[in-house]
Amino acid sequence: MYKRILVPTDFSKNALNAVRYALDLYAKLNCEFYFLNVFKLENYTTDSLIMPEPGSAEYEAAKAKSEENFVRLLDMLALHHDNPKHIYHTTSTFNFLTEALKQMISEKDIDLVVMGTKGASLTKGVIFGSNTVNTMEKITECPVLAIPQDTHFSTPKEIVFSTDYKSDFKRKELSYLIEIAKMHGAAVRVLHVSKKQILTAEQEKNKVLLSHIFEQIDHSFHTLSEKKVANGITAFVESRESDMIAFINHKHFFFASIFSRPLVKEIGYDATVPILALR
Repeated sequence: MYKRILVPTDFSKNALNAVRYALDLYAKLNCEFYFLNVFKLENYTTDSLIMPEPGSAEYEAAKAKSEENFVRLLDMLALHHDNPKHIYHTTSTFNFLTEALKQMISEKDIDLVVMGTKGASLTKGVIFGSNTVNTMEKITECPVLAIPQDTHFSTPKEIVFSTDYKSDFKRKELSYLIEIAKMHGAAVRVLHVSKKQILTAEQEKNKVLLSHIFEQIDHSFHTLSEKKVANGITAFVESRESDMIAFINHKHFFFASIFSRPLVKEIGYDATVPILALR
């Protein structure tokens, strides 16, 4: 059975880096990769009441340019990523990125979205561009893996899974994390960042449940006493040179509290490891 992975691209260096990372991460599995380009029209804005029609000169020219870029991308992949386990598909469309992603996820039964991250205008201290933030917050149908700019693939040996133990865990929602760990022999380090060292009875129960779910992979539990969750995760990842961060995106406030732009600027954290947002 083929795993179906959706990779949006604007054909930038940053997007190409995400493509390469995805291909290398899943090199051992049979996969269908769906590359999606949401092309733009120079004379069209979202404020315009006139929607560009397929068949118009401007629309067809933009679509043709997108398709030409895909030809170049596939030629490059044929030279450097010739993997018989992988099948490639391309789609060029005019749409809002989130809507295009949701449509593809539904139509192709996508398992995972992988995308590059880029700060707004490469602003120092801003890890994620608006497209990545919107995608990680609004795509709830499947996990999203965000690859920071200039992060080249190396076999992940340690994945940090951040949790507060406040919600029940389900094997299904952790399946992608476990799959990656098994594929690459990676250890999962469960990290709880909190000012309170003592867990409630409910948290203890969920911690035991998590231990059972992770029983087939190398894992350990860690606690940091830190006022700010982001500071704790950052310090832990940097001190151990971990390869990936994962968390279950139950509520938007948790995602925002860790990766919002003001907080990222405050702690000066330059993301160097991929972030896996599970559902």
